[in-house]
Amino acid sequence: MDILDQIPPDIDFGALLARVRLSPESEDAAALRGLLDEVQPLIRPKAIYDLCPIGARGEDSIEIGGVTFSSRVLAVNLRQVHRAFPYICTCGAELDQVEASDDSLREYWLDAIRLAALGLARSYLPAHLERKYAPGHLSNMAPGSLQDWPISQQAPLFSLFGDAESKIGVSLTDSFLMRPLKSVSGIYFSDETDFESCQLCPREDCPGRAAPYDPELWKTRYA
Repeated sequence: MDILDQIPPDIDFGALLARVRLSPESEDAAALRGLLDEVQPLIRPKAIYDLCPIGARGEDSIEIGGVTFSSRVLAVNLRQVHRAFPYICTCGAELDQVEASDDSLREYWLDAIRLAALGLARSYLPAHLERKYAPGHLSNMAPGSLQDWPISQQAPLFSLFGDAESKIGVSLTDSFLMRPLKSVSGIYFSDETDFESCQLCPREDCPGRAAPYDPELWKTRYA
């Protein structure tokens, strides 16, 4: 198990401006720059992961690191691999220490900064895995991203890490949401098919869509 808690906290200000749809020349851009400078000491993105062997395989389940996960899609995707990388990434609980205010614009900007900090961890982790393990092309699945792998599967995933809160400051609520909210979890695995959960999700107008919906993919690969 590795903890990555020295991720460079260098948020791209230009990308942040684009996220909140501000012109670099606007007065609000200067105010956002000031807010980013204010909270910069609290930007501590983190990740935790483990290299886990694949154990027992079922039609609709798979054992990873001694823990059984229930998902046909996950089981099929990992059919040809012998190891996987469960992980948790977070913006860092330190950013939640910023005092809340009644200024809705400030809170919106803070939320964008937290999301950008999470993005630093999400980018750093796969690059780290590539450098350390040379796994080839990596795909990723996250609990709750598909009906086939519901968010309740956060519980077995978190069990792989013991007390994740003491390690990277991330806890799991009774409803399987993570705190801080700007945290993600899942499993990376070697996969030359370039799988994205979005390919199996028919939800329209999803702002986070990473690949087009493919209604035939379930029939040809998973049914």
